[in-house]
Amino acid sequence: MTLEDWERRFQESLEQHFSQDDKAHDIAHFSRVWKTARKIMQFTDEDERIVLTACYFHDVVSLPKNHPERHLASRQAAMRTRQILADYFPDFPAQLYDGVTHAIEAHSFSAGITPETLEVKIVQDADRLESLGAIGLVRVFHVAGQLGRGLFHVEDPLALHRPLDDVNYTFDHFQNKLLTLADSMQTEQGREMARYNIKYLVTFMSKLCAELKGEYYQLDTKTLNRFGLDYKAEEASSE
Repeated sequence: MTLEDWERRFQESLEQHFSQDDKAHDIAHFSRVWKTARKIMQFTDEDERIVLTACYFHDVVSLPKNHPERHLASRQAAMRTRQILADYFPDFPAQLYDGVTHAIEAHSFSAGITPETLEVKIVQDADRLESLGAIGLVRVFHVAGQLGRGLFHVEDPLALHRPLDDVNYTFDHFQNKLLTLADSMQTEQGREMARYNIKYLVTFMSKLCAELKGEYYQLDTKTLNRFGLDYKAEEASSE
């Protein structure tokens, strides 16, 4: 059976049995993570079936970020996936169960589990890349809305004179976590993709800071410089 066959079957099963109420962790998210994972692993010889399965079921149990058992969600998802494979996909190779389980358990930032295989490193990087770039920008404010968090501190959006507080200000989450993700990537391809998409987030941050100053036709150069981005140099290098 081809990877495309497995992907089609996984999607059909999830559409029938998986609630998609959480739009930040729906089937479209699973599909994007898989596409990103394929890009990361294109020059490796790891088992694509493990990566595919982990990508499609890594959030089959997903708890809100403010849930007291959030750190247990990936373990619960791994056990749930094992049961799903046994119940609905009896022809899935049993020898791959442990690889899939570990990839799902260890993919989560909050679980704190050390990745032991390249497959889980690929899944972890692919999932974290969903937090960056244009998609990440949309998702971070969507999740913040679900949690009832504020957008930004109007007087001090970059927290220059106060502690960062992403519980109350979503914009603080950029510095608290998103801008640091490149360093946490497990693969070189993942780090390269993360660095590129972080530049987009920094550009957005500079635009927001400029607008808060009443400057609607330019970026805030102090913000760009603060986070190591020379916009003119970036424009020249892309031409």
